[in-house]
Amino acid sequence: MAKIEIKKPVVEEISAAIKDAQSVVLVDYRGLTVEQDTKLRKTLREAGVNYKVYKNTMMNFAFKGTDFESLAPYLEGPSAIAISDTDATAPARVIAKFAKTAPKLEIKAGVVEGTLYDAAGMQTIADIPSREELLSRLLGSMQSPIANFARCMNQLAEKGGAGEAAPAAEAAPVEEAAPAAEEAPAAEAEAPAETTEA
Repeated sequence: MAKIEIKKPVVEEISAAIKDAQSVVLVDYRGLTVEQDTKLRKTLREAGVNYKVYKNTMMNFAFKGTDFESLAPYLEGPSAIAISDTDATAPARVIAKFAKTAPKLEIKAGVVEGTLYDAAGMQTIADIPSREELLSRLLGSMQSPIANFARCMNQLAEKGGAGEAAPAAEAAPVEEAAPAAEEAPAAEAEAPAETTEA
């Protein structure tokens, strides 16, 4: 009875952490040094990811009846859990990047936006850029045509192309106006002749 009472707060803690989670990733952290583990926790925290080590039985209880119940078969050996409420790809992305410097760190599996992915699937998820990076790329592609146009205009101005084009444009209306001015006196000359006949 005492054991159940001890377990209950831990299960409730996990349940509260995964309640609004966009993604939950199970990690095998065996073989990490204390220094590596500390650095990993800091990196995940900075990315807005909640990372903690729990007993598999506790996680199994907490996952029951949720979208994360499908992770139960992967709850073997030491497991840590990485949870994100805001960026669905952040846990996989940060852990996969960190694993390049700490090869013993492995992603077992994960649930991203309600879908279960194994280790290979999570690697694919890890390759998806962050929301900020995607927005930055979009902004860059939108700014590119404007920057190219400005560069072309600047080159024209430096070569004097824009200066030559302007006088030519101004000269054209003067030439068109000249024939109209020539026709005006002829019309005025005809007008008195018609009045004398009357």
